[in-house]
Amino acid sequence: MGLCRSRVPIVVAALCLAGGATAAEDIAFVAEHLPEVAMDNRYAALPLWGDGTTFEAGFADLSSGTLALRGPMAGIAGTYGFHGLRLKAFAFFDSFRLSSGQERRPLNEPFVPTPLALPAAAAFSGLDGSMRDAGLGFSLGDRVESSWIGAFDWSAGVLYQQVRLRDYRLDYQLLDGPDAGATGAIDFSATYAHVTPFVGVGKHFEFGDWRLGPHAQLAMPLPRHGLEGRITGPGFDLTGNTADNGAGKHFGDPSVTLGLDVTYLPWNLSLDVGSLVSQAGLEPFVHEGIDRNWALHLYWSR
Repeated sequence: MGLCRSRVPIVVAALCLAGGATAAEDIAFVAEHLPEVAMDNRYAALPLWGDGTTFEAGFADLSSGTLALRGPMAGIAGTYGFHGLRLKAFAFFDSFRLSSGQERRPLNEPFVPTPLALPAAAAFSGLDGSMRDAGLGFSLGDRVESSWIGAFDWSAGVLYQQVRLRDYRLDYQLLDGPDAGATGAIDFSATYAHVTPFVGVGKHFEFGDWRLGPHAQLAMPLPRHGLEGRITGPGFDLTGNTADNGAGKHFGDPSVTLGLDVTYLPWNLSLDVGSLVSQAGLEPFVHEGIDRNWALHLYWSR
């Protein structure tokens, strides 16, 4: 065991983290927000706006302090005529790795009462988990002619998704308070299932071999869930969720995403420049504690 995980002087743990300021957001707060931002990135990437069969490939990289979630995203959609409307069926699978370095934040878990005097500053390490977001759904859409904004596309549908968090576990050591020196682990591993209705609007403009396609979408994952967790410490091993503990149901947030597909028509290849910029700029405000969110999506249609 390294010095940073020693039970002996708390000063040693602090020195191991020297040079890094304590983050304001507690560990449960950011542990919830990381997968929620990844879910928002998925809603932004739904392959709804291409014709024919559309293949989507992407990559996401987001972080809060040294806590990071990154990995590939993939989706496929097929389009069919249906009573004058466009019926799309789609599926997606996103696979992310959860990792961390040495992290210093408050420990203030909201899912079960513990014998510890919390909140208290703590050192965290050892995150080596995964997130899988998989789902399928369908949408109906059409093109509408408008006298004041011209033609635009609309899309509305529903998807089923399952978010699986595995080995989402960190070791902790309390750095202050009456329980200073106490060690244990906090684990946010869980499976959350959502039925998510969504609606979107978009336009496109063609310029020779190029097409620009701005679009906006609203998604509402239902039901919202209480954050689940397990915490161990000196003489205890407890599990619970925030709903049963009176702290509410917060996992699964409404999502508004903005995109701008830039398509090279000879190849039917699109890059969503809009969501790359908007997700990077908006998510740190929508989900506090998120420092970085890059989400790159490419689409090929045939």
